[in-house]
Amino acid sequence: MLEISNVVKEYPAPRGPLTVLSGVSLSMRRGEAAAIMGPSGAGKSTLLYVAGALEPPTSGAVSLDGVDPYRLPEKQLAAFRNQAVGFIFQDHCLLPQCSVLENVLIPTLVGADGVDYPKRGRDLLEQVGLADRLDHRPTELSGGEKQRVALARALIRRPHLLLCDEPTGNLDEDSAEMVANLLLELHARQETMIVVVTHNPGLAARFPRRYELRHAHLYPAVA
Repeated sequence: MLEISNVVKEYPAPRGPLTVLSGVSLSMRRGEAAAIMGPSGAGKSTLLYVAGALEPPTSGAVSLDGVDPYRLPEKQLAAFRNQAVGFIFQDHCLLPQCSVLENVLIPTLVGADGVDYPKRGRDLLEQVGLADRLDHRPTELSGGEKQRVALARALIRRPHLLLCDEPTGNLDEDSAEMVANLLLELHARQETMIVVVTHNPGLAARFPRRYELRHAHLYPAVA
């Protein structure tokens, strides 16, 4: 379960603190999915980073499966984030010197737990339609293929929470549709919680829960 309670996030600015999030609350259970829309600069990415234990709130509380990550020592925090949270970013963030499979396996390089991750990585890449691209480098892939690799990488450790920051923002219409379909299909199969930040109304409409972030506040989206 994800619990974000009355979160405030401020950044220092010459004329006083800049408030990006003000009293934001969000509660989700396993298997639930939500989309967050809003204008550029509204704080959508900041909210994802706070939820994903990347950016501590100025005040308020964050809890994932009963754990407040910001109360953990730094080393434990890194391990918690690696195991419990999966991230997909707009620019996919693949390492150019690594193969497709190697990129998918990057989150598994720390915290060995006995799982056969190479097999799981190959299985995930087959599910996203890239079984024949395991040894290719990112430069040999299209934008849609790179984002499918990023999706497989985000799911490799079976995270409790999957956070997606504009996952289709840099893709053409056909690639965006394919990635959106895979995202929803794999989410349903994994039974993770998923939060997607998007400017795409069509993508947001496919999620059962929709919100808008405006003027530092989170509101249920108007149908």
